[in-house]
Amino acid sequence: MSQEISKGERAPHVLAFYLPQFHPVPENDAWHAPGFTEWDVVVRSKPKFEGHRQPELPGELGFYDLRVPETRARQAMLAREHGITGFLYYHYWFSGRHVLDRPLREVLESGAPDFPFALCWVNESWFRRWQDARDMLILEQKFSEEDDLDHIRWLIDCFKDPRYIRIHGRPLLAVYRAHHLPNPERTAEVWRRECAEAGVAEPWLVMFETGEVDDDPRSIGFDASAEFVPHLLHTLTRPTSYGDPRNGQHTYVGFEYDEVASAYLDRPVVPWVRYPCVATGWDNTPRRQATEALIVRDSSPERFGRWLAAAADRQERAGGRDGIVFVNAWNEWAEGAHLEPDAYWGRAYLEAAREVLGPGLSEAPSRDQGDGTHASIEELYADLYRRFVDLQRSASGYLSYADRRLARVRRDYEAQLTRARDDLRGVAELNQAMADELKALADRLRQLGETDVPSHSWLVPP
Repeated sequence: MSQEISKGERAPHVLAFYLPQFHPVPENDAWHAPGFTEWDVVVRSKPKFEGHRQPELPGELGFYDLRVPETRARQAMLAREHGITGFLYYHYWFSGRHVLDRPLREVLESGAPDFPFALCWVNESWFRRWQDARDMLILEQKFSEEDDLDHIRWLIDCFKDPRYIRIHGRPLLAVYRAHHLPNPERTAEVWRRECAEAGVAEPWLVMFETGEVDDDPRSIGFDASAEFVPHLLHTLTRPTSYGDPRNGQHTYVGFEYDEVASAYLDRPVVPWVRYPCVATGWDNTPRRQATEALIVRDSSPERFGRWLAAAADRQERAGGRDGIVFVNAWNEWAEGAHLEPDAYWGRAYLEAAREVLGPGLSEAPSRDQGDGTHASIEELYADLYRRFVDLQRSASGYLSYADRRLARVRRDYEAQLTRARDDLRGVAELNQAMADELKALADRLRQLGETDVPSHSWLVPP
């Protein structure tokens, strides 16, 4: 299996899903608790069976707040350096009401970070399924032609951003559950017509495959479909259950990572454009503490790299620069899917991606071209911080090497000194024995009347 794709003009986009839930909003304050964010769900998770690693905790970025521009800049820098070409931001629109929109809004208003992005409309109602209140509706999604019009007019401003990702020259727009739209063909037509009237290229519409059957996206007015791991997994491979309900334990549905990867890679070819999705892993027990969870077991950076290599190679050959590989995800911490460094693996998943993809594949290059200029104070800060960390790492590495080298020299010297002392002690003992023997012989000669007895004082150690 190829471990590296072309880094030339035909390299596909590699887009990581980006969750904006890591900052407090009034809705979560009211529904859950003041200051509630996704981190609250993550840290409360507990292991459910032997060998189950929970909670999964963040690494070098820590428990960040996405209202902080330096955090967003650091994320973009890590993604770019490891071959990720853009973020696919989850976008929440409820009949004109924006939720969890502050990170995206500030990215749009500030122009930073200078990193490619596109949007995925998560067009489903919200339920409190993961806090012991199964299927309690807390925010309903409603649809109408008027809302389609209002929505696309807001989206057009996003499409005009120079960082916005385009496929075949058209802005990429994904819809999480296109079949939830009462009339998806009408929605697609409204969106295309309004874009044409605004002088903007019509969107390249992608529907995620979240149903139980394969549907041609063209039948509902869309341009392409895309996998969304772990949707459809039950139809592709056989699960294993963990936990014994007879003993009061919850049941957890598990799949082996390599079997999951093979199941998606071995799907039949379809007559339309279908984009692959690769997952770093999956474990939604933080959100399903009291209900059935779904777990993809035995993920590792090496296994992820093999799956990503196969998917990226196919897309390079099928679509080139207009091909896409979706990665689930950049930061789905409560579902066990994240490229961001964690406390257990560190940067290993990012490094696996870089080994496959190579760095610097972003369609829009950074504005920092090495000439000392930066697009914003945030990017200047991020660049200085990166250099500081690199310097600290280099200094720490040198000091650690020097300490190890000095310790090794000290050990060698002490060992040689010990051997030398042992040798000297042996010579001294031998000399003393010979001196004692010569003295005894000299005394015996004198007793026999011998007057010319040789001296042995030269042999006695000082």
